[in-house]
Amino acid sequence: MSKLQLSINILIILFLHFFKLNAQPVPAEDENISFLVTFGANAPKAYGDDDHCQVFFFSIPATQVDPVYFRIFDPDTGGENDELFDYFDTQTRFSLYGGKGAYSNEAAQNIDPVSGFKSGYLLDTKTFGVSAKYDNNWFTFGPFNPKEGEFIEELGGYVFKLIAEGISGNDGNLYTYYLSTEGNLNKRVEGGNAFTFEYTFRLYDNPKEVSHLYPYVDERVISIKQHNFDHDNDGLIRVISVAKNGVLFKSSREGQWATSTHEIYKEEHNTSLDIQFIKSQKQKKLNNNIVFYMTNQYGESLPFYTIPIGGVPKFKYKITVKRKGRN
Repeated sequence: MSKLQLSINILIILFLHFFKLNAQPVPAEDENISFLVTFGANAPKAYGDDDHCQVFFFSIPATQVDPVYFRIFDPDTGGENDELFDYFDTQTRFSLYGGKGAYSNEAAQNIDPVSGFKSGYLLDTKTFGVSAKYDNNWFTFGPFNPKEGEFIEELGGYVFKLIAEGISGNDGNLYTYYLSTEGNLNKRVEGGNAFTFEYTFRLYDNPKEVSHLYPYVDERVISIKQHNFDHDNDGLIRVISVAKNGVLFKSSREGQWATSTHEIYKEEHNTSLDIQFIKSQKQKKLNNNIVFYMTNQYGESLPFYTIPIGGVPKFKYKITVKRKGRN
């Protein structure tokens, strides 16, 4: 585990001690993201998914003794929400991991699905194709004892890893998650959290909707480099923080990456950033999928928490008062 990640994790414990975070819906309400997206293995990258895989981590507080469930909304590929190409032929495999190495293994935290990212103990897995049973409906992994996750002292609890892989076909699977204390209902785990190091998601078609991602920066971060893929120049990507009031990020074209580097000010240390995706009012791009991740000056990936640590950041206006000299 990097020094940056260790510092972030320690701070998270402090925040969790004072705030009861309810981050179980993934994406969460404050993020205003319609769906996570994973395309089949045969889909061209230009569809909006660079690696046909998405990894999320779920943190369960050590105080949780009752079983937990991991629920997936619309896990099949076919029907109302998914993205069709020719005909639905895509299979998506969802796999849940716990035990030693599920999170602490460095490969598990990599933004690319390289060898070793399926670390830990495989608790359950299921592959979905076209299924009327799960179209626009829920599937549940569980129940699981929270201690079946990997205990991470810095996070103050147990961590599970949920991997979605497009293993065949070329369609887009659109889905969401929910961490619950019930198998048939969405009931939050008090103090639970969820995070990822690379987000692949669907932007809303409605240009009035603004989506958000919330990376956290600690006192070691002096600059950030944002990476976005296949944004199709669909509006603006900007950042709001306690010291930035709408600084623009470079936006990518179809099937391409774009990056830009930005300074982090002292006032922004130990706060979250608000990365905003503002749709174009003119282009009216439909079914736009995007990949996004962020690194610091050392090339270390920053985690995105579904609920911003410390709350949604607000720009703090500075008022400078100059005293006139005496005559």
